[in-house]
Amino acid sequence: MVSNNSPAFGGVTDPAFAPVKDAFAANFDANAPFPELGAAVSVFLDGRCVVDLWGGVADAATSRPWAPDTLVNVWSTTKGVMALALARLVGDGLLSYDAPVARYWPEFAAAGKGEATVGQALSHQIGLNGFAEETTVEDFGDWDLVTGRLARQAPFWPPGTDTSYHAMTYGFLAGEIARRVTGSTPRDLIADLFAGPLDLDLQIGVMEAHWSRIAPLTPPPESGADVQIDSIALKGVLNPALAGDTANRADWRRAQIPAGNGHATARSLAKLWGAVANGGELDGVRVLSPESINAMQVVRSDRPDRLLGAGDWGAGVMINRDSLFGPGPRAFGHCGWGGSFGYADPDLRIGVGYTPNRMFGSILHDPRGVALGQVISDCARRV
Repeated sequence: MVSNNSPAFGGVTDPAFAPVKDAFAANFDANAPFPELGAAVSVFLDGRCVVDLWGGVADAATSRPWAPDTLVNVWSTTKGVMALALARLVGDGLLSYDAPVARYWPEFAAAGKGEATVGQALSHQIGLNGFAEETTVEDFGDWDLVTGRLARQAPFWPPGTDTSYHAMTYGFLAGEIARRVTGSTPRDLIADLFAGPLDLDLQIGVMEAHWSRIAPLTPPPESGADVQIDSIALKGVLNPALAGDTANRADWRRAQIPAGNGHATARSLAKLWGAVANGGELDGVRVLSPESINAMQVVRSDRPDRLLGAGDWGAGVMINRDSLFGPGPRAFGHCGWGGSFGYADPDLRIGVGYTPNRMFGSILHDPRGVALGQVISDCARRV
């Protein structure tokens, strides 16, 4: 018997992926390692949706239930979307990963950065993991202000010699490089390249007309652990320091922050990454070439990341070194603070999206996502 307090679920599952429904429901159990509040998960196989599930509460304050079109701020999962956009520009001949950033953004050559490359920027090696000048969340709403700061800033290490996660600066770097060659803002670029052609519910930031569909984030619990982080890595997370509920602020939602304020449904993330897993094409619409997809997977940094510890960065994507995206060794994509992720596994031909609103404390190894990734891979392997 289901109690009145049990979460409501909706969606569809291909019979071959029925165990995913069970694993998704198990994450809502009060005795689960990190119980869900509300969430959605979706899987595309060979360009076809085989899992589209949602459940629980979208808004803890009002008890609004999760709906098929509930949007979530997916934090750094946004980085993977921007990486796909730059991969498209590389494939179109507008960019080269090996070219200096200053070729496209001349002001960036200041302070000894003239030879720093696009690939180094996307793989967290360029030495600009934080802002040298005092920066606030409000500043993120002024694109020219924050990109100008990065252009004139000296790197914290010689580009290409170290790796430390560029938590917020990644998006401004990638977004400005793209803007210089296309003239488009990140929001418009993602809409033109992906959201429009593939009919995705995916935005950088989110237009106010859609705010009623957002699932506000519940910040992660305090860990209580005494985590030692070196001074270089800390530059990436303390200026400004963000809280989990920063994403619920109006100024955050209005801004274009391509490292952290993408808003999406799980289905749209899975559909985008499903196109990637399908060779760059879905429903007869090509958004990336196979060559572009292969190029972005080339490992550009395999040294330990000063902030995350993990290694194996491609051109803006996490290569699946530590089973972040199921057990597949060639899976790649990006996860976000709190637990969200979007990834492709080309060997299993799947794209996966996951969007929770109760935030886990780390960007890596959320037990909810780990469980889902394993079961999804198991099902796909048997198809």
